[in-house]
Amino acid sequence: MLPQLHRHPWMDHDIEAFREQVRRYIAAEMTPHLALWREQGFVPRETWRRFGELGFMLPEMDEAYGGAGASLAYQLVVQDELAKAEMPYNIIVHSIAAHYIRAYGTEAQKRRWLPRLASGEMLAAIAMTEPGCGSDLKALSTRARRDGDHYVIDGAKTFITNGSTGNLLIVVARTGEAGAKGLSLFVLETEHLPGYRVGRLLGKIGQRASDTAELFFDGVRVPAGQLLGEEEGAGFSQLMGQLPYERMLIAVPAAATIDQALALTVEYTKQRKAFGGTLFDMQTTRHKLVEVATIAHVVRSFVNDCIQRLLDGTLDDEAAYMAKWWCTEQQCRVTDECLQLFGGYGYMEEYPIARMYAASRVQKIYGGANEIMKELISRKL
Repeated sequence: MLPQLHRHPWMDHDIEAFREQVRRYIAAEMTPHLALWREQGFVPRETWRRFGELGFMLPEMDEAYGGAGASLAYQLVVQDELAKAEMPYNIIVHSIAAHYIRAYGTEAQKRRWLPRLASGEMLAAIAMTEPGCGSDLKALSTRARRDGDHYVIDGAKTFITNGSTGNLLIVVARTGEAGAKGLSLFVLETEHLPGYRVGRLLGKIGQRASDTAELFFDGVRVPAGQLLGEEEGAGFSQLMGQLPYERMLIAVPAAATIDQALALTVEYTKQRKAFGGTLFDMQTTRHKLVEVATIAHVVRSFVNDCIQRLLDGTLDDEAAYMAKWWCTEQQCRVTDECLQLFGGYGYMEEYPIARMYAASRVQKIYGGANEIMKELISRKL
């Protein structure tokens, strides 16, 4: 029997009941459509509308803003179950965008957008990355210039999750001097917005059901009241202010994928016949699975502890950065090791382990590349 994980206070009966609700809904209403969504390259926005109506989109939002007033653990449980079911990571971005509005928006902005995000009426995207700057936010060139009671936005973004299906967009744009102090965030309702254009739906080696698109802004006029918050130039600090939570939104799916990869591989090796027995009968197979099981246990223990610290308000940035880089590194290692035990079948896309292997690779890139995480941690050594 595998070692039992220590139960933290956040892992109570209510959250386990919620987890079961989410799991059952995903299995019954989403999993049957996943192959089609992979083929077409996106999940229809209407799917998330139903998800929101059941209270699964943003359960952590205050009741005044359309949520249930639950702890952040409820959102992380949703991400855990979505990852176990191979669902794309659309709602990670949606949740991050909503938290920007909750943390930095005016009261009018919160009441305007948060209930519609919680209900699934609106699906959010964050337009940050540009073709020429990658992780270097200080080099962003998309510009927003003030023109009376509007801002005019010009520029281009790429690799934008929910870029084609989202209808609420947080845009990072330059409103001032070069560097971090010149950035601001704007909230755009994109349907029928003049000057706004969705470019190519980008093909990816993994996460194929998650739409990733290019976006273009050609003289897009935005009312000044859609500057997030009340002051220009606060964009960089706003982006940095939510980092511990955002990193956990990546670490939790990493732990979920590791757990699922282990379970699938143990099942497969116990059934696969080879050399007069099963693969599991071979000592080399069992020992490899023990290594994977140990990684799974350590990762999940670390992640659960970080969740508890996040809820307690004691999760420091460095621990969150460590969770992001280390858990995603282990995710890629585990899916590779498990795929090897499937042999040739592991390379076939019809097998979940192949899809998990391909989908895992981006975890080390987005949300701040792992090299950036290490550099940030090193500054505190």
